[in-house]
Amino acid sequence: MTLARYVRRRNGVDLGARGSLRNMLRRSLGAGSFAGFWRSWNPVFGYLLARWVHAPLLGIFPRSVAVVGTFVVCGAFHDLVTTVLRGSVAFLFTPWFFFLGVGVVLGGAVGMDLGRRPWWLRACVHLAYIATCLALALAATTAVR
Repeated sequence: MTLARYVRRRNGVDLGARGSLRNMLRRSLGAGSFAGFWRSWNPVFGYLLARWVHAPLLGIFPRSVAVVGTFVVCGAFHDLVTTVLRGSVAFLFTPWFFFLGVGVVLGGAVGMDLGRRPWWLRACVHLAYIATCLALALAATTAVR
């Protein structure tokens, strides 16, 4: 699948089209699961991760390990960019994204389905999930220091 088709499928509008940010936020925050949130979040980066990280990992590891591994690679990339821009080592995104990936796997394991809940409640659940994973990462990185 091409990047353009992938973005249209995930975002509902063409790549770079007017309203794409609004659609991404509305679809992500209104998703019925954590996995659904990430399917809609930043579809361009999602396409690259799906193609160059997740698919190869699926050829080696079980799905749950491939999912968490994809999140860890994404977090490491964010840490690398942050390190380069700051000029000093940053190590927050890798553990944060590890916890986000674990949340996706656990949500799938318990059959998470918020699809019939109001949009505002789904958005609150997703924001709480992201904030909780950030708090866990901050606690983990503080404990290591």
